Amino acid sequence: MTSATTTPSSTSMERDARNVTARDKRVAPGEIAIGVIIGRTSEFFDFFVYAIASCIVFPAHVFPYLSPLSGTLWSFAIFALAFVTRPIGSFIFMAVDRAYGRGVKLTIALFLLGGSTAFIAFLPGYETIGIWSAVLLAAFRAGQGIALGGTWDGLASLLSLNAPSNKRGWYAMMPQLGAPIALVVASGLFAFFLSNLSQADFLSWGWRYPFFVAFAINVVALFARLRIVVTHEFERLFEARELQPSPVIETVQKEGRNIVIGAFAPLASFALFHMVTVFPLSWIALYTDQPLERFLVIEAIGACVGVLAIIVSGFVADMVGRRALLAWSALGIGIFSIAAPLLLSGGELAEIAFMILGFILLGLSFGQSSGIVASNFSSATRYTASALTSDLAWLVGAGFAPLVALLLSSNFGLAASGAYLLSGAIVTGLALFINKELAGKDR
Repeated sequence: MTSATTTPSSTSMERDARNVTARDKRVAPGEIAIGVIIGRTSEFFDFFVYAIASCIVFPAHVFPYLSPLSGTLWSFAIFALAFVTRPIGSFIFMAVDRAYGRGVKLTIALFLLGGSTAFIAFLPGYETIGIWSAVLLAAFRAGQGIALGGTWDGLASLLSLNAPSNKRGWYAMMPQLGAPIALVVASGLFAFFLSNLSQADFLSWGWRYPFFVAFAINVVALFARLRIVVTHEFERLFEARELQPSPVIETVQKEGRNIVIGAFAPLASFALFHMVTVFPLSWIALYTDQPLERFLVIEAIGACVGVLAIIVSGFVADMVGRRALLAWSALGIGIFSIAAPLLLSGGELAEIAFMILGFILLGLSFGQSSGIVASNFSSATRYTASALTSDLAWLVGAGFAPLVALLLSSNFGLAASGAYLLSGAIVTGLALFINKELAGKDR
């Protein structure tokens, strides 16, 4: 990566970020962490805005000709498209990265992500354009997924490489803070509009505003990430091949085993991720008369608890090791899977207990799920292999989770969703057991 004056692929925002970096000299790990948190928050905000709308907007706006349950299931099917297309985005944008640089890649990817999200805000309903409403929604959702494949910036790896050896767990949890922070903001926005608008006004125009906010957040996140990507430290690690993109097919051939294990190791965490965020909202909307804004506030409170639990995971992981923490968290999630159906159907206080306990477990496990096998990757493939591991983990563990959980629960009762969560805990335990290198290489 050369200077902005000699690199034809530099964007104007990249040059501005480089000028700021040049004035401030070296960027400390704390600044890298801030860039990582802002970047992940923007991605997860797009994610949660769409997820919430899938539960409370799209069934009525895009699928009014179906039953509420069928409309929600179809919304969740389209929701999964982003996870299916995300690996495609990684393949495309890794090539862009190698050819034109990370600044160009991030600029294109984040504007595609923000643009796809903003286009959803203008989505006409079924009453206006018929079935084309669902077709456009699917196209925009696929665009979000492709863009997410290009937002992998290597900052989490940069943070890990700059972290002291005795604080790896602490720095590993920082990127994960973006998820609960984004959920707090997204839930709060939807709760505000639901509380202050009539049902007709909310379904007509109120739900669209959070999607506009998502685009603005993406622009801020782009500059925050470019601010780090153009540093001399990033340049040095890029030249040393620590953060250099490698061909996808070649990387899969060399690191296929570790990529698969890395994707399945956090499966319990990723399954729980949707079981306490997306799925319960759909269940409340379909099978209870509770005000949706009330449950969104409960979710926001739970997410605040999740922030604290993620922070705690950093301390615990540095004391007992990330592998041990993930294993014990999987056991806790397995136990929670038995109690979860009873809590979610046990009334208002039980619902609150469901969310609080769920987010505590989620924070402890999700806080250390990022890069759990990164140390197993060679320096030449670490950047691309980590991206592919993340893509596969979200596809397997999260992409179809709301759809499967709701489909099972609607046919066999809430206990079936608990069994689904339990299966994720079992797979995590098996993956950790199989990957014996993890015990020695990544405490």
